[in-house]
Order: sequence, then C-alpha cells, then structure tokens
Amino acid sequence: MSTLESAEDFHARVAAATDDEGRLPVAIELMPGWDIFPFELEGLRIKPLEPMVDAEPPRVGDDPAQCPCQQPPDPEKLAQVAWSNERWMLKVLDMRLPVTLILQPRAHHDLADLPDDLASEMGRLMVAVTAAVEELPSVGRCHVGRYGDGGAHLHPFFFGRPARMPQLRGSTLLDWEENLPPVPEDVRRANAGHVGRRLVERVGGDGPAW
Repeated sequence: MSTLESAEDFHARVAAATDDEGRLPVAIELMPGWDIFPFELEGLRIKPLEPMVDAEPPRVGDDPAQCPCQQPPDPEKLAQVAWSNERWMLKVLDMRLPVTLILQPRAHHDLADLPDDLASEMGRLMVAVTAAVEELPSVGRCHVGRYGDGGAHLHPFFFGRPARMPQLRGSTLLDWEENLPPVPEDVRRANAGHVGRRLVERVGGDGPAW
C-alpha cells in the first residue's frame, strides 16, 4: 500500500519546482493556452509561493455557536431568499452574472457531516435549481461550485453562465465575473424569482417574497 503524502511533502514538492524568486512557471500549454483564458499572456507571472501556515485558517462557523445560522434572523438576508422549506434556503447573491444563488441547510452542517436524509434532498434540489437556472433566456449553462474555505456552513453555489458567450465558459467564469458590469437589481430579482417559483412547482416549499 502506498503512503499518503503529507501536507509538508506536498508543499516541498511544489517549492522544488519554483525558480530563484519562488515562482512557478506559467503552464502555457494548460489553462493559459485555452481560448477562454481571460488574460493576455505577455507579462503574466505567478506570485511567489508562500510558506506553509501552521494550521488551516479559521472559518466563520467553525464554532457552531458563532455561525450566522445560530444568530437572530437578519431582515436583509431574509430578503435575499428566493426559495425555502423547513430544511433549506436558496438565496440570491449580488454578483455580476445573470443569476448567482447559494443553497444552505437551516441546521448547521458542512458537506462532510451532512446527514443522509439532507444529502439525498440536496441532490434533488441541486438538480431542480440547475434546471431552473438553465431555463433563463440569458443563461447558457449553470455552473455548480462548492469551496467552503470561508464559511463552515454548507453553501454550494449556482452560477448562471451568460448565454452565447463561449469566452466565459468553463472554470474561468469567475475571473470574468468580477470584470463584468453590475446586473440591475430588478433583473437579478426577476431571474432569481423564476428559479424560486420553479422550485415551488417541482419540490414544494415557499417562493420569493418579491
């Protein structure tokens, strides 16, 4: 049986591939060579590799008592809810794509400790949200992402990739997103409202208040 690589070994192996300034070479033949890469290659370089930290940075909600889900309801955040039931909430985010949503359990869970019943329901909800997002005329595809580096409360993202703009497809979508013009609030809410109402039709629950 092979030995699992430690974090220190992984970092050392990456550091060994850097130059005298601690920089990795840009892998031109990989993503930077794709036609969807949003930056010109001239002058492009990777930041120097930083040393390892002693431990993973703390996240909001690592202490469940400090998680926003345990605090009194925030009216501003409740106004972002496009759909909900007794176990889940789907919220619209202020991003520069046709629609961006996050799905959160009401109880405090991360992905690795999600109970089987919620995991099963999450799978069905993710399918329903994706289908509804892809019905929007301004959306070509729904991208789904889970990062979890900033918050310990589960929050998978649903990103509506703009339709008929293949330059924005794939994993560079969020690099483009920050540079797009803002989406008007009425457009964002109309798109999120469509998703919320379609979920009500498909799985029940409550739609948006707007």
